[in-house]
Amino acid sequence: MGIGGSILLIVVGAILTFALDDTNLGPFNLDTIGWILQIAGVVALLLTLYFWNTRRRTVVQPTTDEVIERRERRY
Repeated sequence: MGIGGSILLIVVGAILTFALDDTNLGPFNLDTIGWILQIAGVVALLLTLYFWNTRRRTVVQPTTDEVIERRERRY
């Protein structure tokens, strides 16, 4: 979903919760839907940030050719 989709869910949920006066739309309560969207947006944002953070922790091992070249340069 990404950061943009998460922020979109949070914004739409906040609009449904705080900006609309008529909270009942037939069998649906817009306040409840708004809170659910906000919580889903926050969870999606945290998951996105977690996976982005773990993806950046890669360790690059030098190849054997690079190790041999470094040893040869020292001597």
